[in-house]
Amino acid sequence: MSSTQQTEVGSKPSTPQTEGSAPISTKENEFIKAKSYLLTASTNTGINLYDHLSRVLTRVLDERPDNVADVIEDISKDTKRSKFTSDTDTVQDKLDKSTEVALAQLQKKLFSKGEGEEDEAQPDEEVETPLPNLMELCFYFEQAAIGLNREEVIRVWLALKNLVDNHPLQHVRFWGKVLGTEQNYYVAEVEYREGDEEEEEEEEEEQNEEDSTEKDEADEGEEEETEEDDFPKPEFKAPASPPKEDNRTGVNKKTYFVCNEPGKPWIKLPAVTPTQISGARKIKKFFTGRLDAPVVCYPPFVGNESNYLRAQIARISAGTHISPLGFYQFDEEEEEEEEGEARDHFVENLDFEGISVRDLVDPLLTNWVHHVQHILPQGRCTWWNPVQKSEDDYEDEDEEEEREEPDEPEPEVGPPLLTPIAEDDEIGGMSPWTPKLSSNLIPQYSISVMHSNLWPGAHAFAIEKKFENIYIGYGHKYAQDTYSPVPPPPVQEEFPSGPEITEYEDPTPEEEAALRAAQQEAAEAAEEMEDAEEEEDEEDN
Repeated sequence: MSSTQQTEVGSKPSTPQTEGSAPISTKENEFIKAKSYLLTASTNTGINLYDHLSRVLTRVLDERPDNVADVIEDISKDTKRSKFTSDTDTVQDKLDKSTEVALAQLQKKLFSKGEGEEDEAQPDEEVETPLPNLMELCFYFEQAAIGLNREEVIRVWLALKNLVDNHPLQHVRFWGKVLGTEQNYYVAEVEYREGDEEEEEEEEEEQNEEDSTEKDEADEGEEEETEEDDFPKPEFKAPASPPKEDNRTGVNKKTYFVCNEPGKPWIKLPAVTPTQISGARKIKKFFTGRLDAPVVCYPPFVGNESNYLRAQIARISAGTHISPLGFYQFDEEEEEEEEGEARDHFVENLDFEGISVRDLVDPLLTNWVHHVQHILPQGRCTWWNPVQKSEDDYEDEDEEEEREEPDEPEPEVGPPLLTPIAEDDEIGGMSPWTPKLSSNLIPQYSISVMHSNLWPGAHAFAIEKKFENIYIGYGHKYAQDTYSPVPPPPVQEEFPSGPEITEYEDPTPEEEAALRAAQQEAAEAAEEMEDAEEEEDEEDN
């Protein structure tokens, strides 16, 4: 029997044969087994020998090094080393996330429900929520080519929802977007429910009191050291700065939260003071997007960027927040205000029927009014008398001598609430507002839009019984002239020299002895003269 016949009779092929196919020879069978063995992957590295040898031979044929038999081991090691990756190797595996990817992962949480929200059943009745319908407002502003794109508005809307879920708020409004050099600020205007804001303020005051007590203890130690010295104390007292207005009044009537991107945590801005508003009027700075950034300027600004941002928000709101005439009205049930005091509270007019779009874009601007209080030059909405005396002042008067009382200053007065914008001052012969229709091609379906020329970036729309204000800009006020910072004060002049302040050299001991001798001789001569006069008087008598 031949060898081929023995193979066909004694051996069994590893692969099944189909009808009509040629039988597999022994060499082909062994080749298949050998290749399958070489393709077996390592349990440690996951690499098989067949692919490794293929890469090594491919590299040899590509590079064709000299004495390949001597360097084949090195080529094999280099091939393995280039293929090797480690989970702990931060240089090769760990890639830095781009800002876009990091922001996307952060904003992904906005589109996911919290724990337990998925199982909650939807209520049958509509529940009142302070969350505004931001997509509806986006629809109207989009007609006037104002505002943010829809994707961004949706993210802001979801971020406002998180703000509503985490704070006891009564009213929420998207105030606008302030642009910065590094990051931007998304601003939310809110009102707390009555009583809930006081609890948060108490916690902040407790922290501030702890810090102030530590400062007072340090100041007391310094005062004890200075009291031992008998140096004269100056009687000059610097003029007192106006106190800040209480919450829910004046410039602090609303509370503001900001964030750099939707999805990042909301940060509450501090209350604004009159000193900060007065300082913000004298400077012009771009925002960086970092609330803790210092405001380097002249005149110096009291506070950091969070205080400057809050001051600019107050100024923009007071100058650009407008509403159609008749939408708000003063409450008739309240008592009549005293003379000299302006009203600071109004209610929505339920009988308001709306104003036609044509009347709202009238160039006379008589159908729009301001519904935010005017900020006085003092930096407050209500004037504070700097001459009025407190209890401490009366106690100091008892100890000190009587002084002349200063003249009573004239109180500052501004336009009252719900004043038509037609009374706003012009800007170099230009109207402070520009009314427009959203579309002149289809005017019957257009809306009225107002653009502020005093604060570029402030806009308002109105249609039927709906209106809204928004600001998107750098937070800078328009100036007719080129901005120039306030120059520093002139250098103080030297005090004029004179005998009263001129210093002389100390006399020598010899000069002091001569001075004493001369004074003694003069005293003796005066005594002799007095004695002689007394003797003459006696003789005459």
